[in-house]
Amino acid sequence: MGGAEVRQRPFLRASVIGALACCWLLTSVQLWRTDAPFKISDVSVNQQPQPLPRSDWGRWQLESQGLIPQPPSAATAHASNLVELPHDPRYAMAAFWFAGSQEAKPDVRIAMSLWSRDLQNWTQPVWVVDRHQQGEALGKGLSHIGNPVAWIDQAQRLHLFVVGTGLGGWAASRVLHLRQAVVSTSLSPDKLELDVVGQLPLSWFWNLSFLVRHAPMPLTDGGMLLPLHFEMGDKFPAFAWFNGQGQFQGLRRIPQLRSYLQPAPIALDDTHWMAFLRSQTKDQLMGLMRSEDGGKTWREQTVELGNHDSAVAVLRLPSGLIVMARNSPEHGRSQLVMQQSWDGLTWSVPQVLVEGASGNEFSYPSLLWQSNRLWVSYTHQRQGIGWQRWTDSSSSEANP
Repeated sequence: MGGAEVRQRPFLRASVIGALACCWLLTSVQLWRTDAPFKISDVSVNQQPQPLPRSDWGRWQLESQGLIPQPPSAATAHASNLVELPHDPRYAMAAFWFAGSQEAKPDVRIAMSLWSRDLQNWTQPVWVVDRHQQGEALGKGLSHIGNPVAWIDQAQRLHLFVVGTGLGGWAASRVLHLRQAVVSTSLSPDKLELDVVGQLPLSWFWNLSFLVRHAPMPLTDGGMLLPLHFEMGDKFPAFAWFNGQGQFQGLRRIPQLRSYLQPAPIALDDTHWMAFLRSQTKDQLMGLMRSEDGGKTWREQTVELGNHDSAVAVLRLPSGLIVMARNSPEHGRSQLVMQQSWDGLTWSVPQVLVEGASGNEFSYPSLLWQSNRLWVSYTHQRQGIGWQRWTDSSSSEANP
């Protein structure tokens, strides 16, 4: 009997390897591909992009800054995301991030804080997602969660996309889709009930190895484009799109663009789009891809911006000005800077937002334009979430 068992092992091993190879091939199949064009939300387009002078930050003023309150006993905070609440009478925006004892630990949960219009400050944070509740709703265990991305649909209902992992770490992640259970006139700072819609259907291989990070790009039909990236083995960007009710419509993968992740998309007009990417390439330059047909096809383009494997945030303002927050290539994650451009190719001299000694970390920025203010949130030393509010002297004054 012992000899028979030994003789079967090579066959079983080969079978397992073959099955895994088949699953790997299936992940390379593009499940959804459509020629239906995306439609971006209406924005003001600068018809004649102009190069910026060496420094064009005189018009911007840092109005306020600080730290968002951290949940008690949570030593670590990371990967914040800002979302506007335009119709909420009490709160102007919400911030989401993950917090716990340490990244990728079982006790990590998703926290939320709201910006009070009356108090002009952040509310005390509350926990809104934990792995046990979501795992029970999905019918499968989750080892840890992270990277929340928020969006508001046409019914003013909050959607939250969260990375959840089983065995295998971040490379074996799946994207969980959560949705506000009851639509109300205002979010509650005490409790936010979220229903589990399910896992996004992104791959035949158990929907594994897709992650979210950057904020969605709005579409004219009230839907949005959700940036994703694939992380098992080599990295490449992808985009999912949703209609105005928050229903998944499809996926477009860009597997030919290797060693890039966490795309940050913007639209110059209905058909001309750009996406900036975190880079793991040898040249340590930020990735840039362009689409001339509303996201149906993409091509790589060179931009002379350094990137040492760190997240980038990009936002196009109503004026047409493009703002980028990123880590300095000279100082890495110990320095967070902001730049601006009219065309996405020529950029101003970096404006330092926050910096520290070597080994400090100010990373994973998020950008939001709200009531004529530019808001920035970021990971502060992995111990909290920092925020800044910038005002443009050429814009009218308004309280967020």
